[in-house]
Order: sequence, then structure tokens, then C-alpha cells
Amino acid sequence: MSTPTRTAIVSALHDELASVLALMPDEQKQTVGGREFWMGHLHGQDVVAVLSGIGKVAAATTATLLIERFGVNRIVFTGVAGGLGPGVNVGDVVLARCFLQHDMDASPLFPRHEVPGYGRARFEADAPLTDALELACDRMLHTLPQQLGAQTVSAFGLQAPRLHQGLLISGDRFVATTAESEALQRELPDALAVEMEGAAFAQVCHDFGVPLAVVRTISDRADDDAHVDFPRFLREVASRYSGAVIEALFQP
Repeated sequence: MSTPTRTAIVSALHDELASVLALMPDEQKQTVGGREFWMGHLHGQDVVAVLSGIGKVAAATTATLLIERFGVNRIVFTGVAGGLGPGVNVGDVVLARCFLQHDMDASPLFPRHEVPGYGRARFEADAPLTDALELACDRMLHTLPQQLGAQTVSAFGLQAPRLHQGLLISGDRFVATTAESEALQRELPDALAVEMEGAAFAQVCHDFGVPLAVVRTISDRADDDAHVDFPRFLREVASRYSGAVIEALFQP
């Protein structure tokens, strides 16, 4: 008999998780390791929703608990990120196909960015789960932006949001200056966006053989010109993107 599917839905910020919990009619809370795990169903499918916390250690702890304590056999992470790649703009969506820790440096013992003991710097997202998430993102981008209201669309320049796919980089540093952003672009020219959790989830999921897919809404360009009203963007755009993508992913 095949193992029933239990999906973890993870965000780092409260507003994004709230948009997911609103979709779950029967969630029940359990607290483990200082984290609140919400168990329930979404369109009849077994899910566990959790706020991971910010940074790679918090992410790795959450991923391990999800797999070992709650028995999830696939993980979907949704949140925000800073854009790095050309044309990756505020309101766009980045779907990770692979992950890298931009602050991993055990040189000269190992090449820069390589994770010691793995012989690699990059970890892949699960292709079938990411393909399914791609369809959900396409569906969301074709319908949701027009429903956000003219003021929100104008405030954040959301006239034609796009989906990008490729490398997502993570590190325990909030990148918010042009100097940092340009340094990352020179070092990792194929990086689309930067955040603080995805690569840690990818390493843990690699260890346990659990499929992972990560989608990020671009909140800023991770530079000196990032003048976006972040709380408003999170509330009016990113949270609604997250809820709509998860809803589309789980719809039969």
C-alpha cells in the first residue's frame, strides 16, 4: 500500500501563514520546539502548516521536526525574497529549481559555497512537486493581480507580474544594500533572488529524501532603492499571493 500524502506548508512570516490557515477548516494546534504546528486538511488533503522562523538554523530545525515528528512526506515553502536577477521585479514570483547558501565558506578546506561532506554547493528542488507549483503560480498570476485593487497595483507597479524559475540563494544575512546585492550578482550571476531559509530546507530534505518546492514573491530589489512599504506589501500582496498559490496547488 502506498503511504498517504501529508504536506507541510511553511512560511517564515506570520501574515503568510495566516493566509494559509484561513484555507484550513479544521486545523488543530500542537506546540513542539517552540513552534506552533497546525494540523488539518485543505481540499480534503492532509496538511501541517507551520511558521518556520527566520534564518537557516530555524529553518533546519523546523524541517527536521516536520519530517521526524509529524511525518510529512513533501514540503511547500511560500514567502518573500529580494530580487537579484535582471528583470526580477517587485511583485514577480520566483520558483526555485535549485538552492545555494551564499554565505557558506569552508575554504580553503572546501571550495567556496560547497557544503562540507556533500561534495556540492547546490541542492535541487523536487521536479514533479515544483512543476505542480508552477501551474499553481501561473493560475494565480493570471487572476489575482487584477483583483488586488487599483491603488495596490499602482503603489507596487504590479501591472504585469512575471514568473521566474531557477537559482534561489539563502544566507543568515538580510541583504538590503546595493553593495551587497551587486556583490552577490557578480559572484552568483544566475541567482534570481535572495532570502534566508530555502537552502537550509533543501539540505534537510535532501538528507531525508523528502520532496521540496519553494515559491517566493519579490518584495524589493535587495538594494539601497528598496523603498517599498514592506508591511503593506506583505499584507496586501505577498500574503494574498501565498494563499492563492496554495489554494491553486491543492484544488482538485
